[in-house]
Amino acid sequence: MGEAAKTTNLEQKENRKTRRPLVLASVMLAMFMGAVEATIVSTAMPAIVGELSDFSLYSWVFSAYLLMNSVTVLIYGKLSDLFGRKPILFFGILVFLIGSVLCGMAGSMEQLILFRLIQGFGAGAVMPIATTIVGDIYTREERAKIQGYLSSVWGISAIMGPALGGLLVEYFSWRFVFWINVPLGLLAIVGLWLFLDENVEKKKHEIDYAGAVLLTLSISSLMILLVEGGTNWAWSSFPAVGLSVLSITAFILFFLQEKRATEPMMPFNIWKERTIFVANMTSLTTGVMLIGISSFLPAFVQGVMERSPIVAGFALTAMSIGWPIASTAAGRMILGLGYRKTSLIGAFSLIVGSIMFVTLSPEAGPLWAAAGSFFVGAGMGLTSTAFIVSIQSSVPWQQRGIATAANMFMRNLGNTIGAALLGGILNSRIMAYIEQAGDEGKGLSVDSANLLLNESESNNLPAEVKSILQEALTLSLHSVYIGVLLFAAISLILILLLPKHEQSPA
Repeated sequence: MGEAAKTTNLEQKENRKTRRPLVLASVMLAMFMGAVEATIVSTAMPAIVGELSDFSLYSWVFSAYLLMNSVTVLIYGKLSDLFGRKPILFFGILVFLIGSVLCGMAGSMEQLILFRLIQGFGAGAVMPIATTIVGDIYTREERAKIQGYLSSVWGISAIMGPALGGLLVEYFSWRFVFWINVPLGLLAIVGLWLFLDENVEKKKHEIDYAGAVLLTLSISSLMILLVEGGTNWAWSSFPAVGLSVLSITAFILFFLQEKRATEPMMPFNIWKERTIFVANMTSLTTGVMLIGISSFLPAFVQGVMERSPIVAGFALTAMSIGWPIASTAAGRMILGLGYRKTSLIGAFSLIVGSIMFVTLSPEAGPLWAAAGSFFVGAGMGLTSTAFIVSIQSSVPWQQRGIATAANMFMRNLGNTIGAALLGGILNSRIMAYIEQAGDEGKGLSVDSANLLLNESESNNLPAEVKSILQEALTLSLHSVYIGVLLFAAISLILILLLPKHEQSPA
């Protein structure tokens, strides 16, 4: 009780001096900077590869950023609990901006990948700490509504990113795609510096260096394994097996280290809270779903339905529209219904969207795909908002940073697992269908499916070859979406485990 009262007094003092609307605007600016990075860089990648060459390194431009982001997110969350949100967030934004400037100066793909690692190293601080700051300065009743505003950042970035990236590439240079982050990041730093007041208890901390090193080793080994395994390395190869053993060993040592550390990097006691455990495990499963939809839906619309990239983009953008709308609605729903019922409605929305994808056919058209995308986005918005608000309400200030970061890490991990798992299903099913086609499929491979995504090449394909490739892509993506539906069902089962009598924050 004494600890809770101390935390409440600390937050009340900060809230009196902090200018909350301006802090919220600065936080949203920092989040937009990180959120727009994915879509804006994707749009510019053809131009980047055209100038720097080395198409074989294409995926590592994204993987390097995701790797460092995922590795550092938990460490930053813990450091923000020890030393306050401002200094850690400032450090993260500055590193991100240095990486952005260097990315825009890259002279080769190898340099770009190195600089993306630096950019990702800074980005790991931005999302979790920005979200935690909102949890600090707003009351439980207000958090639900404010989380809707934060979610709208993702929707805006998803819509603006491709358009902005296209304009910069066409009228300036792909290098400005990275440099545009600089004014955004500096404005966010100035806003937080001037308007956010923190009263962090000054005391000597025992930083868990051993825990940080072991955690980094375990997560980085796992991420590299999931990115490379099944594509460049066979799962039974020496590098894949070696990284598996390294990741598991490092995690066991990390767990033992955290049990004896005075101020552990990951306080495992927070996972004993059923609400937090369920929220984190569900974020893992929805992370798998998210990558399954966003990675493979455009291939279906373009390759099977033979629609333009713009139409494919529209079908996917429907998810980014459903997400912030549902997040905003979740704010009111949480206050009236509580976390569990709000999350359950979100879970059913995920089920509906997944069923629509399972029943997706060339005849259904892009509107059916967009509707499924919208329902999945709505489900993501309802569940993610309920999870963040419930997690931040379940722990004191001293653990809010790591608790928020742990939830975001689990979604990142789900994305990476999903890319490896669902990508493996897609490739194996395409190959199996081509082999079944016999002589008609001779000379075709998984990479042949790329021909369907280029309009001129697709039109020049012999009718029987085009039919085989489209049927192979249709059936393989159907298998992927069955996998997505399975993870939606697991998400629903997990959410049913949330405490029934949990009170809403009203």
